[in-house]
Amino acid sequence: MKFTRENFRRFTPAQIIVFYYFLAIAFSVLLLNLPGVYKPGVQVDFIDSLFTAVSAVSVTGLTTISIWETYTVFGLCMIMVVLQFGGIGIMSIGTFFWLLVKKRIGLRERQLIMVDHNQYSLAGVVHLIRELVKIIFLIEILGGLLLTVYMTQFYDTFGEALLNGTFMAVSATTNAGFDITGASMVPYFNDYFVQSVTMILIILGAIGFPVLIEVKSYFSKKVPHFRFSLFTKITTATFGFLLVWGTVMIFILESFHSFKGMAWHEKFFTSLFHSVSSRSAGLTTHDITNFSEATDIFISSLMFIGASPSSVGGGIRTTTFAIAILFLINFARGHEVINVFNREIKLIDVFRSYAVILVAIVMVMTALLILLITEPGVPAVALLFEITSAFGTCGMSLGITSDLSSTGKLIIMVLMFIGRVGIISFLYTLGGKTKKPHYRFPKERVIIG
Repeated sequence: MKFTRENFRRFTPAQIIVFYYFLAIAFSVLLLNLPGVYKPGVQVDFIDSLFTAVSAVSVTGLTTISIWETYTVFGLCMIMVVLQFGGIGIMSIGTFFWLLVKKRIGLRERQLIMVDHNQYSLAGVVHLIRELVKIIFLIEILGGLLLTVYMTQFYDTFGEALLNGTFMAVSATTNAGFDITGASMVPYFNDYFVQSVTMILIILGAIGFPVLIEVKSYFSKKVPHFRFSLFTKITTATFGFLLVWGTVMIFILESFHSFKGMAWHEKFFTSLFHSVSSRSAGLTTHDITNFSEATDIFISSLMFIGASPSSVGGGIRTTTFAIAILFLINFARGHEVINVFNREIKLIDVFRSYAVILVAIVMVMTALLILLITEPGVPAVALLFEITSAFGTCGMSLGITSDLSSTGKLIIMVLMFIGRVGIISFLYTLGGKTKKPHYRFPKERVIIG
């Protein structure tokens, strides 16, 4: 125990968070191999069991096996438990239980929470966890009840409706993308009520926990002269822009392709749903294998951007994308600073944004090169789609996941893991402890461009 404590003191908070997620995956593998988890006669290879565990912890949804044909009701309940680990976060779940047993949250735990949720200050992190856990559970419960009551008309027993409604609510809120229909949400193609509820749950899970907490504070009127933070303003504006932009582009790209012959409302809802879902959720109401390559590449870009920071989603995150675009616009105009919503963006956040984008591009391209070698015969677009889906913890697939080689599955698992942990935490894990320089060299300009 002494050795363990001494080693833990040497680890950075980012390294400990990554270690905890490894433990969560190992624990999830055990949960998904408990007696009664698999249906009678079903056997699952270890690599597929591990893949499912990584996909669940990273709330991605990519699977190499059929969830409905493989797991019993007990097994599906275990998957929903694992989705809470990945969706809400390891430190959030741990802190929630510490609070239940009235355990004191120390400085080290607060540092871990701060890193796990990309916060810049220790102040208020415990309040953040307390509020976000209550909000997410409330959203899942309300969504589950609403869908369960509605689905009683489709199933013979209330138990079946409860299972399907609850699983869909948890999968949508955590943006996991798992389904137990065997065809994602294609059976609800013309059911706009189920689609609307699911889209709302997806957005609430992906827009960012701090945003939900600030909205709750705004409507509670407990804080006089309440002002939304810059993070909330940028996140909401970017999220809304990408949602609209995605809907318009998918509508245009597929109107004369797979949407040909559809009514206008079918085209609109299909475009809207996939714009929402392709950011992180991975659920589909249409056979996406019929999409054109142009749409596949466009959706890959949406999955690469992903959801908001401190949310259930992955990718480079919306704020990273927003700051990078704002910098380019201001640089083109000859401005040396970025001003948005009457606030100035710190230069360090610009550096972090471009570092995340650069590392993400290198990772995606490296993974693509490896899979082009290990998966001969698979189209490059399909591989790129799979890679960005894993990195963005989205879960959409063009149907190649189960056919990947062991090496291919390993690459996808690594991408899912990094996508969930986050590029910043991943880089800090590799870099170790930050050391302040004792001296600085003279500055000199370098010719660029």
